[in-house]
Amino acid sequence: MSDEIKLNQLPIPDAALRDGDAVEMLRVWIAERGLHCSLKVGMYRESTNVSEERAWGTILADAARHIAAALHKGYGVDAATSLKAIREHFARELSEPTSEVRGDFVRKR
Repeated sequence: MSDEIKLNQLPIPDAALRDGDAVEMLRVWIAERGLHCSLKVGMYRESTNVSEERAWGTILADAARHIAAALHKGYGVDAATSLKAIREHFARELSEPTSEVRGDFVRKR
């Protein structure tokens, strides 16, 4: 038996493979009964006049719309209904967290 760990990774989108300037911004895992993230924080702060908070708000909103569209395409769930539910649960989780955020910030050089 190999010591290599098999990861249940998602495929990289074709557009990211074609674009030499593509940047991975967020990777999220459920592991050891919790959420674990790798984030590219600081890119906007260091290279544009856009605030990190505004950029991440846009990224998270776009991700929510992609999730609603995927639920519609894959399971026939109404995208507007899904997006409304995602928004409601997101707001509730921000105001009443079900778990604490733990971990470290490591700056990649």
